[in-house]
Amino acid sequence: MGTEKDTKIDSEKLMRQFDKESATRIWTGPMSKVMKLLTAVFSMYCIWSTLFSTAALEVRLTSFLGVVIIIGYMNYPANKHHVRENHIPWYDIVLMIIGAAAFFYYCMNYNTFARTLSSASKMTPMLSIIGIVGILVLMELCRRCVGLPILCVAGVLIAYSFVTLKGNGQSAMEVINRMMYTLFYSTGGVLGTPVQVCAKFIVVFIVFGAFLERTGISEFFISCANALVGSASGGPAKVAVISSALCGMVSGSSVGNTVTTGSVTIPMMKKTGYSPEFSAAVEASASTGGQIMPPIMGAAAFLMAEYMGVASGQVALWAILPAVLYFAGVFIAVHLEAKKLNLKGMSKDMLPKWGVLIKKVYLLLPLIVLVWLVASNTRTLAFSAVIAIFLAIFVSVPGAIGKAMANAGEGSNSKKSVAVNALMGMKDMIMNSLSAGASGCVTVVIACSMAGIVAGCITATGLASKLITSVIGISSQMPSEALALLIALILTMLCCIVLGMGVPTTANYCIMASTCAPILVQMGVNPIAAHFFVFYFGIVADITPPVALAAYAGSAIAKSNPMKTGINATKLAIGAFVVPFVFAMQPSMILMDKGILDALLVVITSIVGIFALAASLNGFVFKKLNPVLRIMLIAGGLTLLFPGLVTDLVGFVLVGGALMLNYLEMKRARA
Repeated sequence: MGTEKDTKIDSEKLMRQFDKESATRIWTGPMSKVMKLLTAVFSMYCIWSTLFSTAALEVRLTSFLGVVIIIGYMNYPANKHHVRENHIPWYDIVLMIIGAAAFFYYCMNYNTFARTLSSASKMTPMLSIIGIVGILVLMELCRRCVGLPILCVAGVLIAYSFVTLKGNGQSAMEVINRMMYTLFYSTGGVLGTPVQVCAKFIVVFIVFGAFLERTGISEFFISCANALVGSASGGPAKVAVISSALCGMVSGSSVGNTVTTGSVTIPMMKKTGYSPEFSAAVEASASTGGQIMPPIMGAAAFLMAEYMGVASGQVALWAILPAVLYFAGVFIAVHLEAKKLNLKGMSKDMLPKWGVLIKKVYLLLPLIVLVWLVASNTRTLAFSAVIAIFLAIFVSVPGAIGKAMANAGEGSNSKKSVAVNALMGMKDMIMNSLSAGASGCVTVVIACSMAGIVAGCITATGLASKLITSVIGISSQMPSEALALLIALILTMLCCIVLGMGVPTTANYCIMASTCAPILVQMGVNPIAAHFFVFYFGIVADITPPVALAAYAGSAIAKSNPMKTGINATKLAIGAFVVPFVFAMQPSMILMDKGILDALLVVITSIVGIFALAASLNGFVFKKLNPVLRIMLIAGGLTLLFPGLVTDLVGFVLVGGALMLNYLEMKRARA
């Protein structure tokens, strides 16, 4: 049996292999302390800037990005396979200095620019060179910590913008000046909405997540899930679904959540009797779904609220039913697989006691207060997150005292020793949380800056309107509007999945919200439903082959076939592939403008529909399903997911009939 240290080393190795955010340089000794201090100070600056700074937006954002570049190049090597301890090559130092200098130059000269740089015609070659350097350094950092897909999109759009604008009769220098003015010196490019939201909200919530993680809440969630469903049939898999949903809600990283909770749950599932591929798939699909779990939704809820112009609490409310359906589908599939394999749960003497868990319920205080503050609009989002950070520090005190008491020696100085050790423990916890928060925000910030470039190019060239016109032109040739909309939704789904391969969800959502969401809205899709649609399919890229990073991380823990794991995870996450199409065509799925009774009916029919789809894919309910019954369940499940009296009646008849026939087959087989 491996030690806790061994498990930690294995987890770090897996994160480096499958998660670009974790493939960082190795700093030890004095350099480690310097990096920790730098990142901790940056986190504190972000909190102060968000709450109290009155400087101009451009000043705050350029100084913010300048420091992000420094931290990014200090953390991310050019190649993860050539990492040397306490070493940074000269070319990285050069890139770091000139990239940060470009943004700091803008920051320090903003007052001059505000007076003289009123349009692209005021640009000089020197200003364009500074903008080019800043953008190229950002793009190289994007290659290192985010990946190539979003970088390729940004590069192609920059080239397209240059060719398009030059074709309008402008000289090459005039085009470059105009592009740099848009992409670097205005708030329509790198300094656009994605980075603004990131600096204003997301970074503070990432810091909060780092504090919350160190309170021990992940272990608390896993223990609660064990106590709740650990003894049920196939209990460990159900534990994985519940714990990953709760942990992933805060973490915002599919791969990170898969590795963190999977190192505990996947071995338990295999020991229970699930196959390695199924065990890894359960963990990957549940961990990925954590990002759609209200109220935090991996910090993407705040971006969605900004794009849609609504309160983030409203976004979380709309996300409840789709999230419930997603996890209901995974949970049902796990239960049916356990019944098919006749798997048992864990013995009750192995499960945590509720009495012990209730004593730790105070760990939920930061989350509860945060949700209340956000939902009631008592405080701003950023202020609410800061209050939650202080509460996370407060609830960490009992744990620090407990560790100090366990480590204290006997004798007259034991009380003093406990106090000193507890204070040192709290100091380390605060420093580590601040440092981890700053390091964790680099990837999101860089991805959002690339999304800003994409949005800037689309705006400058009018590409969005061209795409909308083209799609509407194609749809007008279709025999029906419904078919045209379905084709548009399928194409959008494919774009989201391709762009989401290995790309943070927030960046993928920013790109799709700028490109595809307006097309769907133009075709008649409800704006809220359109944004949820692109958000969902950006997420499932983490479990969709061929680049299913969360599934591959789970397969490494389970020692299973990666491709089979990805296919299993896709089947388990059937809700994420079907539900978005439903609420795109029927917005009542996200409970918009619904009364209590209507909403309850939508919830019931949707859950029964997801059950039918999960059962048909699993091929088992009371006994093995024959092909006819599976087709009946698929048809019934799909009709139940589309709200409406006729579809509901047809769905209940098909699903009820299939279940009754399968039950009678089981009774005959037993007889």
